[in-house]
Amino acid sequence: EAQLVESGGGLVQAGRSLRLSCTLSGFWFDNYAIGWFRQAPGKEREGVSCIRFPDGSTVYADSVKGRFTISMDNAQNTVYLQMNSLKPEDTAVYYCAAAVGIFDIRVVTTTPVQINMYDYWGQGTQVTVSS
Repeated sequence: EAQLVESGGGLVQAGRSLRLSCTLSGFWFDNYAIGWFRQAPGKEREGVSCIRFPDGSTVYADSVKGRFTISMDNAQNTVYLQMNSLKPEDTAVYYCAAAVGIFDIRVVTTTPVQINMYDYWGQGTQVTVSS
């Protein structure tokens, strides 16, 4: 059974950095994409970034471009989201999710999130940015 586990959330001051991790287990697929999403209280879940395996293509939401970086460590079976210059509006629960097979990663940041479009979801990790 494939699983995703997020870690790395916490409370930080504005302007500081955090690195989130999404550890994959049971992933024996040739093609898949891992996306990071976030949901703030009272708001819809939104796509933040996505990386596709095996080619490594990435996309970012406009709100995080230049501040967040997604990467994959194949040896560790982990996808990272490095978040720099954090702002209070980045406060949310962050989730990683996997879409197995051929997947157009552009949909992550250009269309409303459809939960059932993704095959696996992590449990989420809280990120709180204080002003």
